[in-house]
Amino acid sequence: MNLFSGIGGLILFALDIWAIASVINSNAERGSKIIWTLVIAFLPVVGLIAWWLMGPKANYQGRV
Repeated sequence: MNLFSGIGGLILFALDIWAIASVINSNAERGSKIIWTLVIAFLPVVGLIAWWLMGPKANYQGRV
């Protein structure tokens, strides 16, 4: 049981890091980026779902 909760926690952590990186690389205003980053960091599950549904998406055009 503890192994699965540990793996789930690692997956959630990785998804949160990915979401925060996506917010930082988006074209959103600075204030919006700060708010989204805080929501994702302090409410990991709810913040991740909210970002996925409503948040700014990353702009990776022109990057290698």
